[in-house]
Amino acid sequence: ARSDRFLDASGKPLDPPAAIANGRAVGVPGVLRMLEAAHRRHGRIAWAKLFDPAIRLAEQGFPMSPRLYQLLQAESELRGDAAARALYYGSDGGPRPVGALVFNVIYHGCNFLRMGTTGLTAQSLGAGESDEVRAWFLRAGLLAIAIGALLIVLQAPIIWAALAVVEPSADVRPLTETYFAIRIWGAPMALLNYAMLGWFFGIQNTRAALATQVFMNGANIVLDLWFVLGLGWGVAGVAWATLVSEVGAVALGAALVHRNLKRIGGHWHLEAAFNGRRLARMVKVNGDIMIRSLCLQAAFVTLTSVGARMGDVVLAVNAVLLNFQVFMAYALDGFANAAEALTGEAVGAHNRGRFRKAVAATSRWGFGFSLCFALAYFAAGGVLIDVLTGVPEVRQAARHYLPWMTVLPLVSVWGFQLDGIYIGATWTREMRNGMAISLTVFALALWALVPGMANHGVWLAFTLFMATRALTLGIFYPRLEKTVGGPG
Repeated sequence: ARSDRFLDASGKPLDPPAAIANGRAVGVPGVLRMLEAAHRRHGRIAWAKLFDPAIRLAEQGFPMSPRLYQLLQAESELRGDAAARALYYGSDGGPRPVGALVFNVIYHGCNFLRMGTTGLTAQSLGAGESDEVRAWFLRAGLLAIAIGALLIVLQAPIIWAALAVVEPSADVRPLTETYFAIRIWGAPMALLNYAMLGWFFGIQNTRAALATQVFMNGANIVLDLWFVLGLGWGVAGVAWATLVSEVGAVALGAALVHRNLKRIGGHWHLEAAFNGRRLARMVKVNGDIMIRSLCLQAAFVTLTSVGARMGDVVLAVNAVLLNFQVFMAYALDGFANAAEALTGEAVGAHNRGRFRKAVAATSRWGFGFSLCFALAYFAAGGVLIDVLTGVPEVRQAARHYLPWMTVLPLVSVWGFQLDGIYIGATWTREMRNGMAISLTVFALALWALVPGMANHGVWLAFTLFMATRALTLGIFYPRLEKTVGGPG
């Protein structure tokens, strides 16, 4: 690098953002020289051939990962650079959409396969109905395969609608179509994986659930490297890697299901899987959870949309702050998942005392961890912001909203816990209605608060949304507890 690398046209030093947010700050000259010297002494493959995979990715493009998409959402400086804006952002100012995001939306909407299966399986386990534990696995698996097959049949209108909504550029469109056309064939396996996770949670074997997810993600990484860098398949390689890893995870899951059934006992009865009353119950439970999940997703989309109207900096700030909520939710959802399995088993056993103990134990742990998150965000929230973004303007603006990040864990934990309890008890109608009411409160709060409070109004409205989730479910909890029969 020359001595004037970080000087402007007048010879004055560039401001830090201008020096960092472009190619000047990429420290490659010395690295390339070192690699060339190492290759000259030890290399076996022709020097020029080593660059073929990178050249293909540069010329043909690559699929944007969800993590890169989130980073670009939180980044504001790159939008000011014409070359970077043309490469990474669309005409609407947002990051370019990719095929992976289409599947994220579809599969998030199908998460009811996981949650619904947990509660139903846990109740049969608690009732000692080993045959029904097996039957719920069959029913959930068949439903997952049926929905996946339907997605394959409807792939043409799905990709048409997705492309019409996101409007990718002429360069990105064929990459998205290629990715989608390959990965859609893995839909039955991807959704079957959701059903397996729910079943494993229901029988209280989280190690099996963890094993399948670690295997799937690990295989995906290895296959990505092989297919994309080794074989040069580009976007198609990424899609094939995901598809193959999903099939492999289901194969491993099936082996773990077989092992667990030896412990649980019972027998397979195929006709039981098609019991009309049980199927109707499963459809109702899953339908309620799907509507609930769509309402929750609508709230997060609305938060992002309202923030985007306030400018790029606020959009980036909210993207950074939402990570606070994500980190906390991942931890607290563990206790909610435990509540699903333990309360569901108690409901199946008609044991009110065990139900109360499960609620008390998981709630204590959940509140304890929420308090830890609140204290951590209070003490080190600024440090976390600096880790999540390097843009000075975003860092400074995000600090103004740290009080909301401190309060939210203590408010959110109760909604998470009650969700788990209600899923275990399969009181999904109340979950659905409570989430619909909460979304309505959120929309009204945004309408009333944002004009006078700007982005503080957004976060106050979101806090009210999380509080309403807990309140609407908490109102019905005494009645739910009374329906659990047996000793109490």
